[in-house]
Amino acid sequence: MYNQLKLPLLIIMLLPVFAFAQIKPVASFRVVPLGVLGGADESNLSAYMLAPKGSDNYICLDAGTIHAGIAKALANKTFNGPAEQVLKKYIKGYFISHAHLDHLAGMVMNSPDDTVKNIYGLKSTLETIKTNYFTWESWANFADDGGAPQLKKYHYKPLQPDTETAIENTDMQVRVFPLAHSNLTSTAFLVRSNDSYMLYLGDTGADDKEKSQNLHNLWVAVAPLVKAQKLKAIMIEVSFPNEQPDKSLFGHLTPRLLMNEMGELSKLSSASLKGLNIVVTHLKPPYKSITKIKAQLKVANKMQLNLIYPQQGKTLDF
Repeated sequence: MYNQLKLPLLIIMLLPVFAFAQIKPVASFRVVPLGVLGGADESNLSAYMLAPKGSDNYICLDAGTIHAGIAKALANKTFNGPAEQVLKKYIKGYFISHAHLDHLAGMVMNSPDDTVKNIYGLKSTLETIKTNYFTWESWANFADDGGAPQLKKYHYKPLQPDTETAIENTDMQVRVFPLAHSNLTSTAFLVRSNDSYMLYLGDTGADDKEKSQNLHNLWVAVAPLVKAQKLKAIMIEVSFPNEQPDKSLFGHLTPRLLMNEMGELSKLSSASLKGLNIVVTHLKPPYKSITKIKAQLKVANKMQLNLIYPQQGKTLDF
């Protein structure tokens, strides 16, 4: 009788394990950081490859560093094949949040070796790229607009806020939201794959510092996704420690300001943000400053956000 009961009893004991395995979330996206810092180290500036999990059709969210980041990713065996293949075949388009050098220098410098693809962004961002970078005065014009001769490698694709746009050569869609970044407009990209979302913010100041409603409007838009647990991660900058004077923020966040914004998102979504993946981007060297930022975020993390610090070339799955 004991032997007859032994197998059913074992199954009953394992049921909680099976149940946990079934509810464990399945990754929808893969992120490959090509650069993660906010300045000083030109080999490690903001650039994140993003694709649906299992696909090699990536977009590049900002493009401060490309070549050095791909080399790091290859060293970590993220990709099979040469660096040339990652640049030419895997990256299907660039999404530039704003036209500061630390967010696009890698794209410009690698353009001679690249293939035909789109550059996406707000009209104002693309206009700055066209009139200041891809000109024959500062660099060859690899685009199909602007100064002659046009080498026609890149095509500018302006994105309209509040409109979802299909991303060419991928199965993803994107919506854009303007952000206040000191004296210019930056961008947040909300990327969708099927029914899952990733949110990437370029440089941004807090609403109360920038006298803006841009972040509030963004949180209103994504709050339903947070409540429905469809938002896989928020990639958002924290550039300075809390001690940074307001006059020297230059349109950036501190740990305190980030947590204030997350509190606003929690209220708007009427949901706990416990466990929400927050990828902290654009930390500015030196190392002592970065260490302080991380310590301050840890202390301030009363909402129990899942704070993630990306490393160049090391894959993240969400």
